[in-house]
Amino acid sequence: MITTILLSFGALFLAELGDKSQLMTLTFALRYRWWVVLSAITVASIAVNLIAVGVGHFLGAALPTEVISLFAAAVLIGVGLWTLREVLTGSDDDAEAPAPQAHSRSAFFVVLSAFLLAELGDRTMFAAMALATNNGWIAVWIGSVAGMVAAGGLAILIGVTVGKHVPERLIAICSGLLFLYFGAATLLGTLASGLSTVAAIALAAIAPACAGLVLLGLSARKGRAAEQFAAAADQAQ
Repeated sequence: MITTILLSFGALFLAELGDKSQLMTLTFALRYRWWVVLSAITVASIAVNLIAVGVGHFLGAALPTEVISLFAAAVLIGVGLWTLREVLTGSDDDAEAPAPQAHSRSAFFVVLSAFLLAELGDRTMFAAMALATNNGWIAVWIGSVAGMVAAGGLAILIGVTVGKHVPERLIAICSGLLFLYFGAATLLGTLASGLSTVAAIALAAIAPACAGLVLLGLSARKGRAAEQFAAAADQAQ
């Protein structure tokens, strides 16, 4: 059993390194409190790996991964737009203050739902399913959860360290754009799986690029409006 746990831990930890879910965890750690992110990915890891080993060991069937991926893409794009909207509607005086999302009670559920949907149908889930077909499912489950949480913890550590040295507004903008990229990449991977890696990366980058240009334009317009208001106030005095 110990050997299976260690095998599952190593397989899932290595599979998670550089995976989109680990990058998502890092991005979440830049926006939310680290313990919220860690607890959410732990619950999600327990659930998704329980499903994986159950399917692999007892059923030997696959989940409707395409439908799940579409939901995941929608959630990621929604989180990205929500983050960018808060950047746009926030005032300059709040630029260095903690983001409102960081104090939101819904942060846990945002991280949980996004991470869970991203993992369902991902390569790490299939790795756990494959391990469970020839090994004890309980040991595979324990090792897989531990490996996934360890990889997420590493991402959180990097996110917390980086977050201390980067302005909050820049973090929010980068987070929103990254979520849009992850969402677009997930959508392309589902609807156009035949694309090459280079083409998929290039096409997925269009969404955050367009959003960034729109954000720059709206921010500049907002800045000009603020300057005009200040000038009018000075003339009135």
